[in-house]
Amino acid sequence: MTSIGLISDTHGFLDENVFTHFENCSEIWHAGDFGSMEIAKTFKNLPTGQAGKKELKGVYGNIDGQGIRTEFPEQLVFMCKEIKVITHNISVYPPKYNQ
Repeated sequence: MTSIGLISDTHGFLDENVFTHFENCSEIWHAGDFGSMEIAKTFKNLPTGQAGKKELKGVYGNIDGQGIRTEFPEQLVFMCKEIKVITHNISVYPPKYNQ
């Protein structure tokens, strides 16, 4: 069975308590706004026990710089078991409001 940890909008900060939620996950999906490459590397290096490292899938968000944008796409489409998954940080940009 695939167990998934889902997170987004870390904006360069991770409280250590968050890792307890990912202990039993085989994959982590980050829905954008990593905030720094160090955050992405931290997720990539989380151990899964004997299976090695957890698989990280992610997309870049509107605050992410070139390093993240080079490593992760704007939109990610993939299959998880028999379910099609589409990940995108911001699906709709709000309109500009007349002040």
